[in-house]
Amino acid sequence: MKILVVGGGGREHVLVRKLKESPRTEKIYCAPGNGGISKDAECVPISAMDLLGMVAFAKKHRVDLVVVAPDDPLAAGMVDALENAGIPAFGPRANAAEIESSKVFSKNLMKKYGIPTAEYEVFDRPDAALEYIRSRGRYPAVIKADGLALGKGVIIAADFKQAQAGIKTIMEDKVFGASGNRVVVEEFLTGPEVSVLAFTDGTCVKPMVSSKDHKRALDGDKGLNTGGMGTISPNPYYTPELAQQCMKTIFQPTVRAMAQEGRPFKGCLYFGLMLTPDGPKVIEYNSRFGDPEAQVVLPRLQTDLVDIMEAVAQEKLEQQPIEWSKQACACVVMASGGYPVAYQKGYEISGLNENGQVEGATVYHAGTVFQDGRFRTNGGRVLGVTSLGDHLTQALANAYQSVSKIHFEGAFYRHDIGK
Repeated sequence: MKILVVGGGGREHVLVRKLKESPRTEKIYCAPGNGGISKDAECVPISAMDLLGMVAFAKKHRVDLVVVAPDDPLAAGMVDALENAGIPAFGPRANAAEIESSKVFSKNLMKKYGIPTAEYEVFDRPDAALEYIRSRGRYPAVIKADGLALGKGVIIAADFKQAQAGIKTIMEDKVFGASGNRVVVEEFLTGPEVSVLAFTDGTCVKPMVSSKDHKRALDGDKGLNTGGMGTISPNPYYTPELAQQCMKTIFQPTVRAMAQEGRPFKGCLYFGLMLTPDGPKVIEYNSRFGDPEAQVVLPRLQTDLVDIMEAVAQEKLEQQPIEWSKQACACVVMASGGYPVAYQKGYEISGLNENGQVEGATVYHAGTVFQDGRFRTNGGRVLGVTSLGDHLTQALANAYQSVSKIHFEGAFYRHDIGK
């Protein structure tokens, strides 16, 4: 099979390397890809948002499967465009991807179908949102931009002053553009967070192994929210009993709800959960593999990913067995100094071999380019250094040992992933 992976970050590098393991894979293209991906696939200079360009390329090169990995092209309808052109694709159509691209849609869906989540209200006027926060007088207050915001559209306000600043940032300064036209204000939930990705073909849902993401930039969960500074799998808080409960109260009801709404979800559905004192609740849905969750979940997959993706596309997931490794996996993200705000690009990365790898780990490239025979930084999150181990302590030790071998100007990473 010829496979095209859409996107150019760490998650796409994981997908490329996993798909490459399949004996059924003859050729992998990645558009636009990055420096590290160029060592594992043929990178094609097509923007991830170029729907027509992607369809034209897939037709011309007789691609057998297109994996649409990022949120923006899914929300824009890339899967619709590919399927309408007769090209098999992995990922939800635009009307199903709205479960991520609109917080308002997803919260209303959960309310309608009784899926456990935080109490909330929706506002399209800053004054009304602030009046609601003031009248409730309960802090922290959670304020979410309605639309896509690179995983950064959530503000947790410790008091009314922070709430005012947050509402201004999202709704008046429009830091996230039109995504901030509406906000969801919701109660602050407490408890351990769990990420569960699931394969689903619109009716059958098969959850993957659990993981835990570390969102804050600095050690001790300090600093700004990022796209994710590291991950571990499995999540130690997620017991088999909780997995059963989530299947019954969250995973299956969500897939059924989407089908009933005439928006069957096919692809990878991401459940961001909080294990509250009142049981598991949904914090958010994503319509794709999480990043950097994919970096610790997919290395544990023992079944051929091409077979699974084909079963999803053909709505035959029920008949497809899926096996997972018992090993633990850990990923430490190496980021550019200044991320997630302003940072420089173009610094040379030392310590990697000619394939962009290092002994003792798998290095997934997120923000790199390969120029004049050298890898250079080209983004905020640069590398995801990932290791397996017989237990979490070993996986983390392996990952951190490998991180210590890699250097670039201004590099920083958290020292407490998995703590």
